Amino acid sequence: MAEQHTPRSLIVSLYGAYGRTPDNAPLPVAELIRLLAALDVDAPSVRSSVSRLKRRGLLVPERTADGAAGYALSPDARQLLDDGDRRIYAHTEPTLDEGWVLAVFSVPEAERHKRHLLRSRLGGLGFGTAAPGVWIAPARLYEETRHTLERLQLGMYVDLFRGEHLGFSATAEAVGRWWDLPSIAKQHEEFLAAHEPVLRGWPAGARRPAEEAYRDYLLALDSWRRLPYADPGLPAELLPQDWPGARSAAVFGELHARLRDAGARFVEEGADGPGAHSGA
Repeated sequence: MAEQHTPRSLIVSLYGAYGRTPDNAPLPVAELIRLLAALDVDAPSVRSSVSRLKRRGLLVPERTADGAAGYALSPDARQLLDDGDRRIYAHTEPTLDEGWVLAVFSVPEAERHKRHLLRSRLGGLGFGTAAPGVWIAPARLYEETRHTLERLQLGMYVDLFRGEHLGFSATAEAVGRWWDLPSIAKQHEEFLAAHEPVLRGWPAGARRPAEEAYRDYLLALDSWRRLPYADPGLPAELLPQDWPGARSAAVFGELHARLRDAGARFVEEGADGPGAHSGA
């Protein structure tokens, strides 16, 4: 299945990779158009996607230092990206003694639309379903979960707990019920099919145009950044043999190491660009 890179998603990936500065300087609209054109996104699509991100409260219109129209990250967007860094660029091996975070929620029937939103957001954070109204994830996701529920004003419906799995089935068997592991494995395999050949085309030390590095890196990041949310990062002991997650993480890690800074040179070519800064 061909990868889908929507203009809106690419803009979020662009801000995550290159659009965060210590003073949260806005990216000029003209620069957004230039940078997205390198990814085959036309100017009207950029403008409409920016408008949607503004309506969602993720981008804030601001003037640049020389008075040009631009967009900066909102505090919520900055928090989202900072939380995402811990997943997208994480290199720690999960361990069995980490424990679990449980989210138990109850929503009144009169507000059942919030029940759907809760399920959607918990699933999007990588939670599995242990029982109706009981969701489970590795304990390290607690802080990000709390941030998300507070931002969406859903905390009043949820209790969060930390604990360990004591039985009765083996934990490796239980996680197969809590998560759709075959579906997650397929997403890793699709990432590898699309981006492992790209990595082979960039041997260590390869020097090619900065725009090419930027393009390959942004497309890889835009694909990869969804995977650490679909895959909660379970210890290897709980996963099937030949699990593709470690391999896809290694491929993205190498692409990041080889292309991110090379791509930054293309970002910096814009006369009004705010410079490159990564939260990684």
